[in-house]
Amino acid sequence: MTADLILRGRIVTMDDAPPFAGALAVRGERVLAVGDDRDALDGLRGPATRVIDVDGCVLPGFVEAHGHFLGDATVQSPALVDIRPVVLPTADEVLAAISEAVATRPVTVCNGWEPLLQKGLPEPTLSWLDGLAPASPLIIMHNSGHAVFFNSVAMRQAGLTLTTPDPPGGRFSRNSAGELAGAAYEPAAISMVTGHLREGVTDIAPSLLAQSARMNARGVTMMSEMAFDPSARPLLENVPLTTRLRLYEVSTPALESDVEPGTGDDMIRQIGIKTWADGSPWTGNLAASFPYLATGERHAPNYSDAELLEISRAYYARGWQLACHANGDDAVQQVLDAWERMLGGRPDDRRLRIEHASSMRPEQFERAHALGITCSLFPDHIYYWGEVLNELFGPDVAGRWAPIGTALSTGMRVSLHNDSPVTPANPLHNIAVAATRMSRQGHAFGIGERIGVRQALRAQTIDAAWQLHADDVTGSLTPGKYADLAIVSADPTRVQPEEIEHLTVDATFLAGRQVHGDPLD
Repeated sequence: MTADLILRGRIVTMDDAPPFAGALAVRGERVLAVGDDRDALDGLRGPATRVIDVDGCVLPGFVEAHGHFLGDATVQSPALVDIRPVVLPTADEVLAAISEAVATRPVTVCNGWEPLLQKGLPEPTLSWLDGLAPASPLIIMHNSGHAVFFNSVAMRQAGLTLTTPDPPGGRFSRNSAGELAGAAYEPAAISMVTGHLREGVTDIAPSLLAQSARMNARGVTMMSEMAFDPSARPLLENVPLTTRLRLYEVSTPALESDVEPGTGDDMIRQIGIKTWADGSPWTGNLAASFPYLATGERHAPNYSDAELLEISRAYYARGWQLACHANGDDAVQQVLDAWERMLGGRPDDRRLRIEHASSMRPEQFERAHALGITCSLFPDHIYYWGEVLNELFGPDVAGRWAPIGTALSTGMRVSLHNDSPVTPANPLHNIAVAATRMSRQGHAFGIGERIGVRQALRAQTIDAAWQLHADDVTGSLTPGKYADLAIVSADPTRVQPEEIEHLTVDATFLAGRQVHGDPLD
């Protein structure tokens, strides 16, 4: 049997046997073989075999275990105004972009409002929003995805009234009379404001293809959609994506899905159910044992203990993997209590997931690991919001935020993520931040939580694929698995951690086909 492609050079397989190789052979869509040195696979060469000497390093394609592929595609499409702090860092730029959009669009939807980073933004009150757009709908989504602000026209178009009640798991801001006041918090309420905007949308293929291209340019070959709306399923049909997707459907009061767990194929598969135990630290609704320093306030979880247990039991009984957002340690405690009751105290093999786990305590990680629960963590919180965390909660909390080292010390397998579009999906940057704990202002937060580069690579490849129940087909360069791989300008394990984010992804392959980069010779 001959190979279609042989890559020779530095190969980091992320497989234990062998962890490194000098050559890799691909036949069709799959890895055919790996060899110890550059000449080890010469016996697989045929007349049509392409043999390429790689200057940099070959890695498995990166896996973004907690992202929002559809959401990212939508907010970066021309239909929305991108005001994220990674795009518009100042308040003046944000306000100018919103004003221009209102003046030129019949409906204005903006994404990325973040006053903690874009200093000087006004309070987005209903009266301010109505003043900006008195005659057309205006919706501004917070960068975290946990709040939206809307004017009176948008409220009417969404079918809301001044007395619309809060849905389970979400809430609306209200004035002294109890009337809606222009803000919705958490997905259950947010969807009531924005859900109708998807009606009539039938062709988002260009946005999906552009999103795939952005992911491939970062070396990403698999990504999750952690807030999947089943109404979007037809939009994914017949789109030649170059990024594998794993879908997590949002839980609903019906407590059921219209498909069975595992529906789909190796490209797109629906595997889980997503819930939110608390909100975002940046929108004031973190459920934690410590207060916001400026106000002394603490926030309760989104659900009562009984509600979260009911949701979890219903979907778990139908065979679903569960993934629950929990930033604060009080929210984590609620999730652990509910899931331990659901499991009857027995360890689970379904890879139940706690998302972000931002202020999870050491004993909570120990308890989670004993129950078979895994965590996905968000190191970019440190990079972008390190100083903000210090201001909001103090140095102790900031130093133990995103405690990846603590999680790993229990033996738990974890993934790293960007929660895109909150921050841009960029695994190399994530790996650098996890290893250095440095903010973009040059401060280190919690150096005791630093992890090694090889462990960080696992958390963006094989361990992330394991969380997505895809480690049997991708995540490592193992014979028989898909040839999903990235060629990077240098081996991340052979450069200083702070240099990793400056490495480039020169080429990306999905199932043996190059989907990013200049054609290789």
